[in-house]
Amino acid sequence: MTTRLIARCANGLVVALLLPASLMAQGEARINGRVLNSEGGLPLAGALVTIPGSSHSVNTTVDGRYTLRGVPAGTVTIRAVKIGYTPKLVTGIVVPQSGVVTQDVTLSPRAVELSEISVTAAVEKGSVNSALDEQRNSVGIVNAISREQIARSPDGDAAAAIQRVSGATVQDGKYVFVRGLGDRYTQASLNGARIPSPEPEKKIVPLDLFPSQLLEGISTSKTFTPDQPGDFAGASVNIRTREFSGRRFTGFSLSTGFNTAVTGKTGFFAPSTGRDLLALGATDRALPSLLRATDFTQQLPSAQVNSLIGSLRNVWSPATRTGTPNGGYGMTLGGAIPTGSSQLSYLLSGTYSYAQETKAGQRRALAQIGSNGQAEEVDRYDGSTGRSTVLWGGIANFGVTLGTQSKLSLNTTYNRTMDNEGRRESGSSENLALPFEITRLRYVERSIASGQLAMHQEFGGRHLLDYGVTFSKVARREPDRSEIVYDRSTATPTWFGFANEGAVRTFADLGEHSLEANANWQFFLGAPSAGRSVKVGGIYRSTDRDAVNTAYSLSLVRPLPEAVTSLAPEQIFDGRLTGTGESNLRITPLAAGGSYTASDKLVAGYLMTTFPITPALELVTGARIERSQVQVDSRSTAGEPSTATPAYTDVLPSVALNLKLGTRTSLRLSGTQTLSRPEYRELSPILFREVIGFDNVKGNPELKRALIQNYDLRWEFYPHRGEVVSLGLFAKKFTDPIERVYQGTSGTRIISYVNAASADNYGVELELRKGLGTLASVLQPFDVFTNATVMKSTIHIDPTSGSVTNAARKMVGQAPYVVNAGITWTHPSGNASATALFNRVGERITEAGETPLPDVIEQPRNVLDLSLRFPVAGALSARLDGKNLLDTPYRINQGAVIRESYRAGRVIGIGFSWTQ
Repeated sequence: MTTRLIARCANGLVVALLLPASLMAQGEARINGRVLNSEGGLPLAGALVTIPGSSHSVNTTVDGRYTLRGVPAGTVTIRAVKIGYTPKLVTGIVVPQSGVVTQDVTLSPRAVELSEISVTAAVEKGSVNSALDEQRNSVGIVNAISREQIARSPDGDAAAAIQRVSGATVQDGKYVFVRGLGDRYTQASLNGARIPSPEPEKKIVPLDLFPSQLLEGISTSKTFTPDQPGDFAGASVNIRTREFSGRRFTGFSLSTGFNTAVTGKTGFFAPSTGRDLLALGATDRALPSLLRATDFTQQLPSAQVNSLIGSLRNVWSPATRTGTPNGGYGMTLGGAIPTGSSQLSYLLSGTYSYAQETKAGQRRALAQIGSNGQAEEVDRYDGSTGRSTVLWGGIANFGVTLGTQSKLSLNTTYNRTMDNEGRRESGSSENLALPFEITRLRYVERSIASGQLAMHQEFGGRHLLDYGVTFSKVARREPDRSEIVYDRSTATPTWFGFANEGAVRTFADLGEHSLEANANWQFFLGAPSAGRSVKVGGIYRSTDRDAVNTAYSLSLVRPLPEAVTSLAPEQIFDGRLTGTGESNLRITPLAAGGSYTASDKLVAGYLMTTFPITPALELVTGARIERSQVQVDSRSTAGEPSTATPAYTDVLPSVALNLKLGTRTSLRLSGTQTLSRPEYRELSPILFREVIGFDNVKGNPELKRALIQNYDLRWEFYPHRGEVVSLGLFAKKFTDPIERVYQGTSGTRIISYVNAASADNYGVELELRKGLGTLASVLQPFDVFTNATVMKSTIHIDPTSGSVTNAARKMVGQAPYVVNAGITWTHPSGNASATALFNRVGERITEAGETPLPDVIEQPRNVLDLSLRFPVAGALSARLDGKNLLDTPYRINQGAVIRESYRAGRVIGIGFSWTQ
């Protein structure tokens, strides 16, 4: 039934995509593209584009786009003109019969009268490189990845793609660390608007939610400017979904592949329901209504207890089966419909992927100080994890140009993901002095929806007005996580039924929605080409979160024969022990867990000026005021309430100097202040814990926001098109940074959060992207690129804070270095390419060690990926990808103790795409 449902959805989407295309006009030769400011990279509205000697002429719209229709086939010249800019002729544009040619044009501001410039089409195409243009023309320090770069890599989502950015690392395949700072210091937005997070302990969005096929590009701003939100220190990441490029197209893609450690191999996988393949299986695992309505403060009769236990799904064990291949498909349609003096553009795209993953040879343990004063291993468990994943989503983006001065845009996004995991491991508990077998089933479903309505207007050639509203909604459901423990101290393993941790079912649900409205007005002092401007704006954002986590323990009331307790869990809980009149089992809510709600209101306003002091020196300065009011109301499973209400008004100044040392070289210097606020979950004192052998985590409602002073210096050199050499220095000073630490307690260890006294972070960044054709003609098709960041941090924790960790150490998440490197070969036609990518992250702290234990360190891994693109026939092309080809083991150490280790396998994929 699931297969039929998927097929129907696919057929419906195909029809929806192809129907508009069939209504488009056919057989018309056109030239389209954009006219951009060569120095600012901004679109130029109202520029006149003509074909000299003919009647073909058109003015660019507010986004700089133009379309010349009915162009005769052959070699054509176009001319672009705008007041305040040097006119340009672009020659040698080859227009096929009934075809479409895309030709962008850059115009240079002119301070004095200059003769018209003439260039060939090939040269002009090379002058527009979206990623480097954004980096080169930004007022701050920015690194960007374009859709073209993503397409030449095997990266399947935004998290994988952003690892190619200088200084960026990704933890757990989802969370971005920039410049060695934890994910709390990075904020993410979608098409310029903040999006809420589906993670219970984080406000940053896991970037694996965004399929790479839906992306136009990713930019990371490493320096703060007043027109950006001020709550980041590592980077502000903006994910841009695809938009209509000016040329109508229809595309389809299909891929398959395998994991060398999964496909065709026997392993443990979680049982699935009929709707898991659509990431809709949470409903089938929902908390039973009987449990939800039960008042556990009263003594429950045996009959009611038996009914409650019987209402739970009798699913406890992973299934042993053979791993299947991976697969996916996608469809995209873009076009434009002329509507009188306006134009409606649209882009519809959908993608679906399914994969199986593993943690093979999995090992985990804890550490304690031995008699020799060194860390030694305790509570070691060995096993494996099998996981099935689904990621699907789509975008529907529309734009309407209203004359040449206004554009209305509607961008909508919906993505959904599912992880269904089965894990089995064996080991021993030091405290209980018993060997155990632990089995866990875990299903996590996440979704994100975003709708953004935005207006961009220009007035009189000197005023730019942007305003809009964005609604975002996310959900995370982790229903019916099951964990069961068997005692292996006897010849036949038996259920460990007299402990609260012997059999646990956990139900977690999180929903968050956000409404954001913003307005920005930029006006130029004199001609826009002079670059003198003032920008003012404001934002209002309201976010509400509701998180529930409830855990229930199933245990024995009285001893039962070994013949019963040695049965498989599906037999123990199949009803044989909960019949009429039976009183063998009990069900009780665990103290660890509970619920919390968060309400977050933010109001901000800013003023920013851009002022060229001399033709070579530009000053960008201003300040932002942010007023934040947060209320987190918590209630533990036992009913204990708690409220945290942090509120702050902060002024965040920013000063930057950009110096042009030549036509291709610049120097950037900036000093800013930003902040970092506690996550909602960190303000909730609810205790969360894992089954045997894991740590307890508890929030701290007394946390304060941290203030960060940021200093940056970067030299940039752009030798030729698509090339860059840059060297940067950065330094950060933290006041009251928030750290995850161990608390000094007797018995069970507790992790919590405290404000450290201070911290420092500084480092060096190097980036190189260079074509090898200057070395030898035979190397013309090759480009090399690399970026490396070396950094260091020190944090100082108040010894009276209750922390029992090292009081002077690196910050959690800090890596001493990050290296990315690669080489690309491109066929002269541009239709084929091959790319090799390498990544290595230095050892970094994942947890601060409990004194006198050392810190918990994630070890470096060498990661090599390969990607090959080549044409097949006509509009059909193919790709061959290899990921994690070295299969270096993941390993986390605490001194000499291996805290966690496993291999993920090599992933090989092949795909086909058709674009017309």
